[in-house]
Amino acid sequence: MTTSWGRRLIASVSAAVAVGAIAFIAATFVLLAANQLNAAALGSITPYVMYNALVALVLTFAAALLGGLVRRWIAVITGVVVALVSTLLGTIVLFTALNVGFAAAAWAQIFQSFIGLNLPFWLAVAIALPTAGYAVYHAIDDESAFGSGTRIALVRIPATNLADGLVTHIDREPVDAELADKQWDAYVAALSQAGWQTVEVASADGLADSVFVEDTAIVFGDTAVISLPGADSRRAETPGTEAALRAQGLRIERIQEPGTLDGGDVLKVGSTVYVGRGGRTNAEGIRQLRALVAPLGYTVVGVPVTKALHLKTAVTALPDGTVIGYEPLVDNPSVFERFLPVPEAHGTAVVVLSDDTVLMSSSAPASIALVEDLGYTVVQVDISEFEKLEGCVTCLSIRIR
Repeated sequence: MTTSWGRRLIASVSAAVAVGAIAFIAATFVLLAANQLNAAALGSITPYVMYNALVALVLTFAAALLGGLVRRWIAVITGVVVALVSTLLGTIVLFTALNVGFAAAAWAQIFQSFIGLNLPFWLAVAIALPTAGYAVYHAIDDESAFGSGTRIALVRIPATNLADGLVTHIDREPVDAELADKQWDAYVAALSQAGWQTVEVASADGLADSVFVEDTAIVFGDTAVISLPGADSRRAETPGTEAALRAQGLRIERIQEPGTLDGGDVLKVGSTVYVGRGGRTNAEGIRQLRALVAPLGYTVVGVPVTKALHLKTAVTALPDGTVIGYEPLVDNPSVFERFLPVPEAHGTAVVVLSDDTVLMSSSAPASIALVEDLGYTVVQVDISEFEKLEGCVTCLSIRIR
């Protein structure tokens, strides 16, 4: 896969060429039409537009590389700025090439050109950059884990002190570290066999809960929100996750104090994002997430969580958007548009592998049978040692689609 900076460089060059070419052609055609399509006029029109177009190409490239095409509304502002600045600089370059002195009359001519000869050019740039330029940029830049069809799962090897992981809603049981390592290997292998490229986040030996990597970040398309875990002992886990997400070319946002938010409390169902308000995620964390993802087209819905560690301990969603959950752990099932109860606590969690395939824990055979009866293929994995620490199949990876 192309490196993120290489991809962005290509996207920026392509967008710049598109904007420069469109502006040059559009302005030339308008000026030629104003000269009654007299081909002889091209000799004077072409250099007049060419310098502006070259400057616009360079400025668009620089702006795109610096993030000027990341969001549509930013691209609109960038388009206006690039249009006006490129027109000014291009005209100055032209006057310099023609040995025109920069007396007051020349400057007056330059600025008057903005509503005269240069009007078609800068309007073309202002329109082309947030439309064609934006489209070209994202068609290339988004050809990554989240745009190329490649599905990536970030995973993190268990720490040697895994058995010391936090337990809040269940009784502590002894954890077999050797068996946990084997189960983790099998979990990663199941993802790989299902067509997912697994990428390891740098190990965090000594951070007992670090294997539950999902809690450290939430991915929304090409944007990753780095969480601020509600448990102080887990906050050192996030830098490694952030580095891995940056390496995949994702844009980074973050939850900041006094907000707290665990990824395990975030359930995405289409454009709706359910966020559990419980022991690890507070109201300020939900508020910050809402502000971060609303511009991306997502609606955040706060959900009370008092009976389980995380929202996704109690509920997850099938590929068709049906929310499944173990009712004794769900505070209010009516919050969800479609809710289907499952018969076992460990049957609440599914990892969506594709439109018709999910990953589930083998600890919930009745729930697996229910999901299979709905027409889904279920890949089973044994994660019993992680379930002793309130973990589930979703906790062990961050999926980038």
